[in-house]
Amino acid sequence: MMKRIAFYTLGCKVNQADTASMEAIFRSHGYTVVGFNCEADIYVINTCVVTNTGQRKSRQMINRAVRRNPTAFVVVTGCYPQTAAEEVKTIPGVDLIIGNQDRADIVRLVEEAAAFQSVDTIDSVRKLSANTEFEELSAGDVSDKTRAFLKIQEGCNQFCTYCIIPFARGPLRSRSLTSIREEVKKLVASGYKEIVLIGIHLGCYGKEHDGKLTLFDAVEAALSVEGLQRLRLGSLESVEVEARLLNLMEKDKRLCRQLHLPLQAGCDTTLARMHRPYDTRRFTELLADIRKRIPDIAITTDIIAGFPGETEDEFASTLVFAENCGFSKMHIFPYSKRKGTPAEKMPNQIPETVKQRRCAQLAELDHKQQQKFLERFVGSAVEVLFEQTVEDGYIEGLTSNYLRVYVRSEAELCGKIRKVRLLKAETSFLIGELLKE
Repeated sequence: MMKRIAFYTLGCKVNQADTASMEAIFRSHGYTVVGFNCEADIYVINTCVVTNTGQRKSRQMINRAVRRNPTAFVVVTGCYPQTAAEEVKTIPGVDLIIGNQDRADIVRLVEEAAAFQSVDTIDSVRKLSANTEFEELSAGDVSDKTRAFLKIQEGCNQFCTYCIIPFARGPLRSRSLTSIREEVKKLVASGYKEIVLIGIHLGCYGKEHDGKLTLFDAVEAALSVEGLQRLRLGSLESVEVEARLLNLMEKDKRLCRQLHLPLQAGCDTTLARMHRPYDTRRFTELLADIRKRIPDIAITTDIIAGFPGETEDEFASTLVFAENCGFSKMHIFPYSKRKGTPAEKMPNQIPETVKQRRCAQLAELDHKQQQKFLERFVGSAVEVLFEQTVEDGYIEGLTSNYLRVYVRSEAELCGKIRKVRLLKAETSFLIGELLKE
């Protein structure tokens, strides 16, 4: 019987959470999870199609698994088979494909398909329709007991013109408040110090229920669990940040002072072509309100360089606007053409060389803004959740507002929260010293 299984995950935190859940399911059925570079009986590749790079890497990892053990049973799941099942079935060596649903039943699907011994790829991809329910997968377990990612929302209905995700992930659906509380209880009991609530369109939590529930309710449910030390939010749209959510962040120190608010472009004409749900004026007002309430908050973002039709003047506007926003971190992506999206057929596609130059300009700005944000906190005392030991006797961790901190210590601090005095800002991190308790 096949008992050794290896996983490989591409793409976002939601994909990583899905893989952790699948690993836990297989372990509960007596399987041994081994590293992807090890020889296994079963390989599961959880794929990504957000960019051309993600899709190409997905194919590469599928082929790598087939080469490593030609007799292994190869399963491909996630966004690639959900959006291009026929294409994935043409890849030699793929035995089973599963989309972005039915992962709770993955052991049965794999065992039945393996027993069938078909020479053709077995297609278990199910169409994601309006009546698709949220997959109540338990959060997976990791060894460091520091940070757990809990998926509470699935699907997207924004249909930005560049994005394949609504087609890959389907309609909006949300985890129940009861399930959120139960999962948080399990994670806290397992020793996790920080839980991150994540979703494909996190700010739309509960929206499929006529707005009777919102992300605020989900956050309250999580914070109601005794023993929870930190709660962090994944990416959400700026226009979905409720005032009462900010009020809660002001009052409850357990709710981390960091928001990831994707901007994508700092020019109104570009934002309109992207079909984003705000303009630069609205985004500016929202940032001002957030920072007025929570001055030490870290606001991170995503920006796409070289969207179709983006002129030099439009890009210059984005560069100036991003600088005025004062982000603590920018994740920068060159525009990637995705088959089936409106942007694929837009005129004036930008050459790759121009995209890369613009990415480099944004990266230079990002470095300056990161350093400016770090330097603001030199001399202050902060709480750090330590994650791992690094070289030269240093231990690394994160503050509530996502400052990466290194302290020198011989004590075993991983998984613990300690008070630290910040002494010096380096490139992308701070050096600190432990304060006596």
